[in-house]
Amino acid sequence: MSHDILRRAAFYRAAARVDQLPADRGREVAFAGRSNAGKSTAINVITKRNALARTSKTPGRTQQIVFFRLDEDKRLVDLPGYGYARVPDEVRRSWAKLVESYLTGRRSLKGVVLLTDARRPFTELDLALVGWCAAAAVPVHALLTKSDKLKRGQAAQTLAKAQRFNENTDVNLTLQLFSALKREGVEAAADKVCGWLED
Repeated sequence: MSHDILRRAAFYRAAARVDQLPADRGREVAFAGRSNAGKSTAINVITKRNALARTSKTPGRTQQIVFFRLDEDKRLVDLPGYGYARVPDEVRRSWAKLVESYLTGRRSLKGVVLLTDARRPFTELDLALVGWCAAAAVPVHALLTKSDKLKRGQAAQTLAKAQRFNENTDVNLTLQLFSALKREGVEAAADKVCGWLED
């Protein structure tokens, strides 16, 4: 599938509750990650739409599941960022319930792009999300973001360590280095997303 379909992304709907989700048909790819992992920036870079997903200097502002329409039956999904300390516990629990319900009950979900900081990959919260995906047999593609902050040798070591971790799990998980700033890994990430969107 051509990457051109990603450039068609346009805001479709935001859902704060499960009953607000759009009809569960077609194919969706969701983006997930900690509030400061660069999720919105990655969505914008991969779709080549600079203002598609809202970025903020205040992590944790996205409190809803946001859907972007590509065509009649294909969507990208921006899941609420997690792990930001200033978010009240009650709100954090509400987000977790919403995201878990979406990940484990959405038939049209074909894959999740997990953004995890290459300097601190696979936090406890990242692993919880991977566990939900595993329970629902949803494949995960991890982008080790901000890899430009690491020297080349460090980046390679981080990727190798993550791959060794992956070998010891039963999750359908693939990995790559990613830098939105340097535009490194963008084409590979777009390839993965488009592969999941293919019928």
